Amino acid sequence: MDKISTIFTATHGVMTSEVGVISGELELVTTCDNDGVLTLAVTYVGAEEWYSLPGEEYRLHDIRDHKVVHEMLVNVLARP
Repeated sequence: MDKISTIFTATHGVMTSEVGVISGELELVTTCDNDGVLTLAVTYVGAEEWYSLPGEEYRLHDIRDHKVVHEMLVNVLARP
């Protein structure tokens, strides 16, 4: 399934596996393959380097839930 990308403001920051917490104007990209495996990554708006969100393998039972999960993540990461 294609990537879904959303720009949001993370005032309290988002933990990444590579560099720890990043904050400010960020972009979230989620991808979901045909087996339901999710890939989650964030970057500073306009930057080229992406950082993964920590955790074990993320998997959806139904790939049709991808958009809903993406929107839920944005809402959680952007809350004050």
